[in-house]
Amino acid sequence: MAETSMNAAAPETGKDPWPALWALVLGFFMIMIDTTIVSVATPAIIEDLHAEVNSVVWVTSAYLLAYAVPVLITGRLGDRYGQKQVYLVGLVLFTTSSLACGLTGSVEGLIIARVAQGLGAGLMTPQTMAIITRIFPAERRGQATSLWGATAGVAVLVGPLLGGILVDSLGWEWIFFINIPIGILAFVLAVRLVPSLPTHAHKFDWFGVALSGAGMFLLVFGIQEGHQHDWSTTIWSMIVGGIVVMGLFVLWQARNRQEPLVPLGLFRDRNFSLANIGIATVSFAFTGMGFPVMLYAQLVRGLSPTKAALLLVPMAVMSIVLAPGIGKLTDRIHPRTITAVGFTALAVSLVWTSRVLTPDSHVWELLLPMALMGAGSAGIWAPLTATATRNLPMHLAGAGAGVYNVSRQIGAVLGSAAIAVLMDSRLSANGLEFDPSKQTGGGGLPAAAFGPFSDAMGQALLLAPAVLCLGLAAALAFEAPKRAADAAAVRAEARAAE
Repeated sequence: MAETSMNAAAPETGKDPWPALWALVLGFFMIMIDTTIVSVATPAIIEDLHAEVNSVVWVTSAYLLAYAVPVLITGRLGDRYGQKQVYLVGLVLFTTSSLACGLTGSVEGLIIARVAQGLGAGLMTPQTMAIITRIFPAERRGQATSLWGATAGVAVLVGPLLGGILVDSLGWEWIFFINIPIGILAFVLAVRLVPSLPTHAHKFDWFGVALSGAGMFLLVFGIQEGHQHDWSTTIWSMIVGGIVVMGLFVLWQARNRQEPLVPLGLFRDRNFSLANIGIATVSFAFTGMGFPVMLYAQLVRGLSPTKAALLLVPMAVMSIVLAPGIGKLTDRIHPRTITAVGFTALAVSLVWTSRVLTPDSHVWELLLPMALMGAGSAGIWAPLTATATRNLPMHLAGAGAGVYNVSRQIGAVLGSAAIAVLMDSRLSANGLEFDPSKQTGGGGLPAAAFGPFSDAMGQALLLAPAVLCLGLAAALAFEAPKRAADAAAVRAEARAAE
């Protein structure tokens, strides 16, 4: 009976939407892994390509920048030209650029290939979320987005572990080569299983495209590179300029009487607006927490990249195990309940972790808060996505997905930049200076520095739960899900507002 209802409920195809979802999840998992997989390969890339540390930092920065900047635009492209078609173009670009990454012989070539990878990811990500919104009915969307959300959460955790194994066994090139067979399989499955959905005759807001692209570039680049450039006047000018340009973009969206790139009517849905705040804080926390934990594991505990990444296994396992059950609950109970518990568990786990980052902690003392972190993660990623998309008008699914993913990416960039500044500050306060170019690998610190370094990492980690308090406040303000008739009225109002 459940299977029949699920099939019948697919709003735009009339077919069982689950095979299409599994095909999309494979591609999404691949691009999400690449946001973190390179971090553990940094020492190997430095040695093999005879590169400077700052150059290799750009291997990750270039990917994140190219991923984040065009997401608003690519979400709208899916509405106009078809989500499946744009997804496939992005998948081909991502897969071929992965091959280029592995074959390059210079750090400059690697950075260029990573830019292409990021553009491919930027094309793909909003389409996965938009297709889910369109092929699943609102009352079943929680189960679908639980899989999508769990994929994002688990991929961010699996990236360092998989990267460590590949670098230690086959070489850094294989963190990119592994994408080739996965990308080919994802393409074949998407062609066969993902439906071609009706497109909408949108007019393209080219002035909005220019403003959003310029504003996002200035803002993301400035925040992302601020620490590397000691927060110089140029960096602050870029950040302020980015804020001003994005302000002009919002003003233009409000005054554009044709068809704006981001219909501001989307934000009339209270839950959509709050979910964007929530996902930004979660992305901030997960991106920020990885740096101090991994540095502590390798430099204080002397663990290899692979063994350090194994500390995250309980988090990934708990997230995978709990995701299906939480997905079902997402469709049945108030979103405030699940997300509030998730945010609380995640914040508590991070405070707990900060307390056990000591030179003589037992491994099990580190694994327990990681397991709680996974449980909290399972209660956040999927319910937030389901809550954000539940009332989206179908013809604006791509626009809504673009906004949501921009919020997630900005949260990640802010988390990376903020934790770097705070780690430097706490290291100085504890009487230490840290140069990663001289202290990569395990055991790179003198024994006398283990205590102060551990203290600094634990203190820096407390930034993440502090930011999560904002996400918790947003979750507590969620409204109860609207019934089908109410949701239809909201969509009609948003359409009329255009």
